[in-house]
Amino acid sequence: MGLYVETRVRTDMDTLWERTQDPARHQRWDLRFSEIDYLPRPAGEPQRFRYAVRVLPFLTVSGTGVSAGESAGADGRRVSVLRFASPHPLSLLEEGSGYWRYVPTPDGVRFLTGYDYRPRWGRFGAVADRWVCRPLMGWATAWSFDRLRLWCEYGVSPARSLVHAAGESAARLIAVAGACAALTASGVGGADGAASWALPLAVSLALAGLLLLIPPLPRTPAARRCLRTPPGRPDGSAPRVPTATAPALLATLERP
Repeated sequence: MGLYVETRVRTDMDTLWERTQDPARHQRWDLRFSEIDYLPRPAGEPQRFRYAVRVLPFLTVSGTGVSAGESAGADGRRVSVLRFASPHPLSLLEEGSGYWRYVPTPDGVRFLTGYDYRPRWGRFGAVADRWVCRPLMGWATAWSFDRLRLWCEYGVSPARSLVHAAGESAARLIAVAGACAALTASGVGGADGAASWALPLAVSLALAGLLLLIPPLPRTPAARRCLRTPPGRPDGSAPRVPTATAPALLATLERP
């Protein structure tokens, strides 16, 4: 699969399953979706759903999908798979598929996902996806996984996590702006003109870089806390557990 994200959540399997499988709870923590609604399901059929993403305050892109989940083995593992598609002409993601794996551990659950999609808009879409959309989707998935972890482990609601993230980001920006203003007002730089801005600008850029490297506070979601590539053996060969391969259950789903 094209994108991979993994985290470990210190909670019980049922709590994690409920907060990821129930649409009302899922849309609370997943930054990639604004709305998720289950559609009526005939007996014996996979679950179909509708999703929406608010791209701008006045623009919402929607699509449909189909999902299925199951327990896999006596060790308590579970898996959930889905296929999705959007007919909206402004959706870069035309169609795709993915999975969630839930692997019990002594202190919680190893929760991971792998998914991929096909972009639209031809060559332009392929370039936009490679350099903008795909990195952004990977970051949003990891950030959302850590947001879910904080909810399960510490009871920090997704709404509160967003407040923490916005407040911390604002504080960092204010710190950089304040340092730049102080340096400029102090007249550091010596001469008039462009030279007077050189040192304040350099110091501000260095401070901004430093603030980006400082880890977020423990109760603030951070994509950097998640694993972004499948773990391998010490010698660098294939993973011990085939977490990066799609479950066989995915092949049973029809396109939405």
